[in-house]
Amino acid sequence: MITPLITRTPENTATPHILPRSEHVISRANISEYALKVLYRLRAAGFEAYLVGGGVRDLLLGREPKDFDVATDALPEEVAGLFSNSRLIGRRFRLVHVHFGREIIEVATFRGGPDGEHADVQEEGGMILRDNVYGTLEQDAWRRDFSINSLYYNIQDFSVVDYTGGLEDLKAGLLRIIGDAEQRYCEDPVRMLRAVRFAAKLGFRIHPESEAPLFTLGDRLEVVPPARLFDELLKLFLSGAALSTFELLRHYNLFRYLFPMTDACLAIEEQGFPHLLVAKGLANTDARVAEDKPVTPAYLFAVLLWEPVRARAARLQAEGMSDVQALQIASDEVVAAQCRHITLPRRYSLQTREIWIMQARLQRHNGKRAQRLMELPRFRAAYDFLLLRIESGEQDLAPLGQWWTEFQTANEDVRGDMIKAEQLGGEAGGKRKRRRRRKPRQDGAE
Repeated sequence: MITPLITRTPENTATPHILPRSEHVISRANISEYALKVLYRLRAAGFEAYLVGGGVRDLLLGREPKDFDVATDALPEEVAGLFSNSRLIGRRFRLVHVHFGREIIEVATFRGGPDGEHADVQEEGGMILRDNVYGTLEQDAWRRDFSINSLYYNIQDFSVVDYTGGLEDLKAGLLRIIGDAEQRYCEDPVRMLRAVRFAAKLGFRIHPESEAPLFTLGDRLEVVPPARLFDELLKLFLSGAALSTFELLRHYNLFRYLFPMTDACLAIEEQGFPHLLVAKGLANTDARVAEDKPVTPAYLFAVLLWEPVRARAARLQAEGMSDVQALQIASDEVVAAQCRHITLPRRYSLQTREIWIMQARLQRHNGKRAQRLMELPRFRAAYDFLLLRIESGEQDLAPLGQWWTEFQTANEDVRGDMIKAEQLGGEAGGKRKRRRRRKPRQDGAE
């Protein structure tokens, strides 16, 4: 049963719920040794220090946290003074990153209200552009986004501190934003994407009061910097719940503000059948994440943007352009248009284009071309993408996929035979090789 529609505020939760060590499952053995170093050093220097956010939430759920964040009453400059391996970052939110090799422990000073000490707030249209307002632990708890992310593990006595009802919501499998949902989403529209991500990742329900604005405030995402949305996109689709995230984004009509061209393509069925490639591609991504296999942003974008690329390339081919040239132009146009919504760094966009363009080149594998294609850096990704297209319904490509599957595993002699067969019988799944016509002999020619 869903709990009543109550907006939780400091007024209706006056004192925190403190869960002693004997009543929760968090153990220091499951906390990063580097996070513990930061916590203990802050305490030794006379500051308050708490583990906070997703790390505490995941530990209470019996999950393995991917990162650990620390909250403290020490100012950023004071934190930086305690750690020579630290770096001050951020303008919108001033933070300290403490580096231990590849692991980074993020340390944030308790946030306060806009009238707090050291206030530095800048707003535009309800969206907070800069917010360096420091306060107390209680104020910090009420400034966080969701109740289940507003739980604090106290390194002093190993208790869990809860001001916002997060423990109750965690137990109920409920995702609830702290405060007025519409106002909090307007302050930072990315919170809508975070709501979807946590609901998909944790399998939680979104409380009706926190859910309702998701259907109406999607256009607020248009004012979020495209570079920030790229970072959020990786969290959305590379956390192991890409398919359910995609389905929720479409359910709340948010996907159209992230990938408008793809959304438009998905709204149109092809020969009475829905487009399946995005869904199947994201399901494969989830499987790779579960198996701890790498998934590159380049391949992810190749999946998410293929439908508009394919549609545009088909129109260009109908105008008489070759398949390779059509894919090149379509790729450039779609990537340029998409970057107005979500930045795709050049190091990834170049790889994405290669995956697409190689879909045409894979059909030209006679002679020495097959071996040369296999030696290209993006061959494996392009081959996997070809198989994904076949799995998604492009059965006319099945012979081509089978040919490449056999060619990769064959020995040198068999490969030679396969290439000879292609030269005699035409490309698998493609057109037969044309013979050059001889010019008619002129009168008197020998």
